[in-house]
Amino acid sequence: MSLVQFRSADRKFHRKEKTALKRFIERLFRKEKTALGSITYIFCSDEFLLQMNRDFLQHDYYTDIITFGLSDKGKPVEAEVYISLDRVKENAKQLGVAYQNEALRVIFHGALHLCGYKDKKKSEILLMRQKEEEYLRLFEKSR
Repeated sequence: MSLVQFRSADRKFHRKEKTALKRFIERLFRKEKTALGSITYIFCSDEFLLQMNRDFLQHDYYTDIITFGLSDKGKPVEAEVYISLDRVKENAKQLGVAYQNEALRVIFHGALHLCGYKDKKKSEILLMRQKEEEYLRLFEKSR
């Protein structure tokens, strides 16, 4: 059984090579020297994620991703990552990139948060973007 699962809340993530992507995410954790227990990606709508943002984080705005680390510090990562495919589609349009490429970037973004990367300060955002691009390139080369 894979350590990475894809689930649907109210949106379905369509991608041909899901198994290869799951294996690649496991590889990302190994490369980042972070033990992975399990990670479940849940794909949803803007409205679904907005309600989660309100309920759990007391934020009243749309976002593309919310990552919940569920494991104790020092233990293998156990997590749920919620991704709004509506927001991913809108972001892809605004950025002028392919939807599938933006979806991968957001998926890797969630994994990178679980590996300890942050994105609050300017320097952290820059490093996060560099890591996202690195893993996008590596994934493309691995196919």
